[in-house]
Amino acid sequence: MLRFDTPTARLRSVAAIEGLSYLALLFVAMPLKYMAGFPLAVRIVGSVHGALFVWGGLLALEGIRRRGKPWSWGWKILIAALLPFGTFFLDRGLREDDESFRQAMDDNRRGSQARTDS
Repeated sequence: MLRFDTPTARLRSVAAIEGLSYLALLFVAMPLKYMAGFPLAVRIVGSVHGALFVWGGLLALEGIRRRGKPWSWGWKILIAALLPFGTFFLDRGLREDDESFRQAMDDNRRGSQARTDS
């Protein structure tokens, strides 16, 4: 399920869409260009994929800057985005990171609510 309500959920969703666009570029648009003589497919799908790649990179930088993630985390995301099926291998770790972020946010809300109740 695509979610955009937390920083990690945004990155996870964009990574999934970017991964699908990469597969569409490699396995649909490229064959259309070279086997059917339809180069417009690569231009369209490639442009969408490029925009998603940049968006994912910006979200990874946001994770490094705002959430204090290490640079190695960002490099891992970049390398995975360059490999076919790579972003799908990141999904489990991003899901776990998102769940821990949500848990921390819930704990913060409960803690601040308890302080205001007393």
